[in-house]
Amino acid sequence: MIQTLRKLVTFGEFVAKYPDNTGKRYELHDGVIVEMSQPTGEHEEVVGFLAFEITRECIRLNLPYFIPKTALVKPPENESAYSPDVLILNRPNLVNEPLWKKESTVNLAESIPLVVEVVSSNWRDDYLKKAADYEAVGIPEYWIVDYAALGGRRFIGNPKQPTVSLYTLIEGEYQVSQFRGSDRIISPTLPELNLTAEQIFQAGGYPA
Repeated sequence: MIQTLRKLVTFGEFVAKYPDNTGKRYELHDGVIVEMSQPTGEHEEVVGFLAFEITRECIRLNLPYFIPKTALVKPPENESAYSPDVLILNRPNLVNEPLWKKESTVNLAESIPLVVEVVSSNWRDDYLKKAADYEAVGIPEYWIVDYAALGGRRFIGNPKQPTVSLYTLIEGEYQVSQFRGSDRIISPTLPELNLTAEQIFQAGGYPA
């Protein structure tokens, strides 16, 4: 994250103006427009690897899911809008999304089986704010992929180590499982996914 523009705006004002034609990426955090920094190459390699592996599994299982390029997730009852690194959408439910056709925005849990954030310098947003807001939306599964061990020790251990934290919604609350090294990712959404934590980390050039 490189800059925060402090004028409070509504979600409607945000989608009317951003993204603009400069190619920059923005999110809305409680009415504050946040300009996202250009990600590192390693970050993009991890995102691309995950998008490919998840898409391949969805195709194998003939699931009606797809990954949009720039769609937004809007939590309920606050002026926020997030652009996840990997967003899996359930195409048949998009007809029920009032903001989808004009603003490529979703806010129903039934539309979002899985969301992934790949950690960068703004790790607090992923572990604290977005975890709470994705839980409020009711998204069944949320991955935080901390391939460079940037997050706080209370989240990924002391000493810090690369970790995939997988949040599963159970009775309205997230419960977290963590995967490191050769651990196979256990995904409720994609239970047959054959993917280990170290494969994800190595995609970004990091050891497990």
